[in-house]
Amino acid sequence: MSFIGGYGVATGGPLAWGLCYNREMSPMQSYCDESWKFKYPCSPGAEYYGRGALPIYWNFNYGAAGEALKADLLNHPEYIEQNATLAFQAAIWRWMTPIKKNQPSAHDILVGNWKPTKNDTLSKRGPTFGSTMNVLYGEYTCGQGDIDPMNNIVSHYLYFLDLLGIGREDAGPNEELSCAEQKPFNPSTVPTSSSS
Repeated sequence: MSFIGGYGVATGGPLAWGLCYNREMSPMQSYCDESWKFKYPCSPGAEYYGRGALPIYWNFNYGAAGEALKADLLNHPEYIEQNATLAFQAAIWRWMTPIKKNQPSAHDILVGNWKPTKNDTLSKRGPTFGSTMNVLYGEYTCGQGDIDPMNNIVSHYLYFLDLLGIGREDAGPNEELSCAEQKPFNPSTVPTSSSS
């Protein structure tokens, strides 16, 4: 996936601007899941690709975020890329909200509120930074071995730990930072190769 805000123009190197982008630039699909047509039907002409400070994808996520934030994101997903305040509200909603029952939020994992089940342990998911990536990005980042999208997020995390004076040496072992071998929390119900 490519996003607006390429590394080539970031003063200070590829990590200087963080992971904050406005929108996915070359979406591979429209991210419309028709199985949600009764609760969060796709709006004609709308595309639900990644937008915002912590990108949200799919009609059902735009619908749920819109309900929580009292904004019509299902019919107007573009509001996320047009309004910085709404984009950060959506990012906070995404960070704090479990997407499915019996699944933690990224926040609950990071602050230690989540205790993995036996199934989580068998799926190599634990109370680690890697599991926060799994909740947020699922199969697009996790369970595929050592891939660039996952490594970029880990690199940014370590960079910002250094900036905060925490230091990467306190981040934990590599297997806690990675989700390379984890089974994704939310495998897509829609093939990722479909076109928009």
